[in-house]
Amino acid sequence: MATRLKSMATLPKLIQTMRKEAPKHSNPVLPSLRRAFSLYDQINLIDNVPEDQLRFQEFNETSFTVNGVKYEGSLLCVGNLLMSWSPRQFSDITPDSLSIFQTVRPIPGDNTSNTIELLIVGCGRNIHPVTPELRQFVKSIGMKLETVDSRNAASTYNILNEEGRVVAAALLPYGVTS
Repeated sequence: MATRLKSMATLPKLIQTMRKEAPKHSNPVLPSLRRAFSLYDQINLIDNVPEDQLRFQEFNETSFTVNGVKYEGSLLCVGNLLMSWSPRQFSDITPDSLSIFQTVRPIPGDNTSNTIELLIVGCGRNIHPVTPELRQFVKSIGMKLETVDSRNAASTYNILNEEGRVVAAALLPYGVTS
């Protein structure tokens, strides 16, 4: 009983000592929502991702950073291939701008599949509805279509690509609003 009383008496002193020794942060650093996307590469929950696999790391109003290289403007990603893409606004996305998917079969360097299962369209800052013509075109070449803002499109591409799924992404820069 005496031991218990003694330990109860020293507990407040121990807590005070620990508080004094703990480093004081005048301004704790928390990641902002704008930077949360760039943290994706640091919080990789999937092990053994090949180094040669495309991975979006950052974005801003006019560009994307993929595997440490900054690319200005719109991008088209097919499997692990990356290329510049001509549309500058959402209305420029037409069957003609996506016609490459009629010829890029099978995907060069991919021995697992001959079909792209999903096309993720990054609409810029806002989600826009696609025209029935565009939706029919994508369906006619055997792909499913997902339209989201470019930030979520890049993130979805990263995750699906790391899972080994054959996906494509057509991304407008995040600053595009129309």
